[in-house]
Amino acid sequence: MEIERKFLVSQIPENLNDYPCRIIEQGYLNTSPVVRVRRDNNDYYLTYKGKGLMVREEYNLPLTKEAYDHLISKADGNIITKKRYEIPDGSGHTIELDIFEGLFEGTVLAEVEFPTVEEADSYIAPSWFTKDVTTDAAYQNSNMSKRII
Repeated sequence: MEIERKFLVSQIPENLNDYPCRIIEQGYLNTSPVVRVRRDNNDYYLTYKGKGLMVREEYNLPLTKEAYDHLISKADGNIITKKRYEIPDGSGHTIELDIFEGLFEGTVLAEVEFPTVEEADSYIAPSWFTKDVTTDAAYQNSNMSKRII
């Protein structure tokens, strides 16, 4: 089960290079239900995500590079590329700050995952988060993959 909230941000932290960064590329084989392939640095996954916005099922299966390369070529729509920075928020959570590249350059989203719905609902976002877009389907990567640019 994945429980996460997603936010727009007003600024990117100045000390971004102090935090771990992962390079992510992903494509969607299906968007309802979501079936995605992802390269996360040098790791490769096939992911199934159930319906929902803040809470939904998620299963990750490891892939070989060869399987990923084959499946990404079958992806529908836009291939999404982004840098993901892992930033501690000071309250025990990790902010995953996604800075999109390529077609979605200029888009910056912050995601925070939680162990329970209650914790997600009571989360107090940092001051540099501007708008909670958790329930706005336009900010789901699967929907961004279908957007005509």
